[in-house]
Amino acid sequence: MQSRTHAAILQVGILICCGAVQAIIMETVPVGNPGNTADTRYSTSGYGSVGYSYDIGKYPVTAGQYTAFLNAVAATDTYGLYNTKMGTYDWGCQIQRSGSPGSYTYSVAADYADRPVNYVSWGDAARFANWLHNGQPTGVQGPGTTETGAYTLNGAMTLSELSEVSRNADWRWAITSENEWYKAAYYDPDTNSYYDYPTSQNSVPGRDMNDVLGNNANYIGDPFPIDSPYYTTIVGHFHNSVSPYGTFDQGGNVWEWTEAQVEFPWASYRCLRGGSFIYGVHSLHASSRHSDLPTIEYDVIGFRVSRVPEPASLALLALGGVGKLWRRQVVC
Repeated sequence: MQSRTHAAILQVGILICCGAVQAIIMETVPVGNPGNTADTRYSTSGYGSVGYSYDIGKYPVTAGQYTAFLNAVAATDTYGLYNTKMGTYDWGCQIQRSGSPGSYTYSVAADYADRPVNYVSWGDAARFANWLHNGQPTGVQGPGTTETGAYTLNGAMTLSELSEVSRNADWRWAITSENEWYKAAYYDPDTNSYYDYPTSQNSVPGRDMNDVLGNNANYIGDPFPIDSPYYTTIVGHFHNSVSPYGTFDQGGNVWEWTEAQVEFPWASYRCLRGGSFIYGVHSLHASSRHSDLPTIEYDVIGFRVSRVPEPASLALLALGGVGKLWRRQVVC
């Protein structure tokens, strides 16, 4: 499948490969129905209630979008936004870095540009959100680019420093909160209830890359749904497998960072949701939570962003009935 959206994302990827830098488009869907009830069905319960309208990324952040970010702010990569495994490991998102400190440039091949970025820490995701919040500026990593905005980072890199970071009240773009993520994935505004899977279904999703009927996702099986060299699918590949609000890939492909902190006696972790291409179908279920250190960078971890709705979106939501636009493990 290559929809109009995928063609647009692919074009951005090609421009990045050719060395051009331009603003990226983060496609979002509106999530209305503020004040919805929380999901209380499971032992890990109480998630999904959000008291405001917001927009959420229709897809996880892609390698092409992250490459544009790197080219804008990582000529000198002060805070380690690039992991060399992105470009050298088989399961990496194949972002390549060239040059030397002060003149680094980044590229990604067209066939990886619209797959999820991976090998990103929670801190990397927060800096990407700050960059969006600040209007996608070009410059060194610092105030006004990566260190201020939705989050006040100011050089935060260690576990203890990142554990103290929270969303600022004047945020415009941010890493999804756990409740924002959960609501967009599982909540059905038509029935004021929750699905078990982020494909608008209570039945276990399949793994069929060619099934256009829906309820499919990229999780581990024998064989992989998509094998070497890719393993992750193009975002939105699984037709008609959308959440009630119209998001894709909230189940499988890569785990997604959320803002939620999970406290253990030895450290404060950040919560992940959604499963990945090397986890089983249980990880896609609404009852499944996972967590890891906010400094960790793995091949199975990416992220999704939220934003304050544009005025036009707010006007539409005020009319009502727009909530459903697309209708038809360390355990924490």
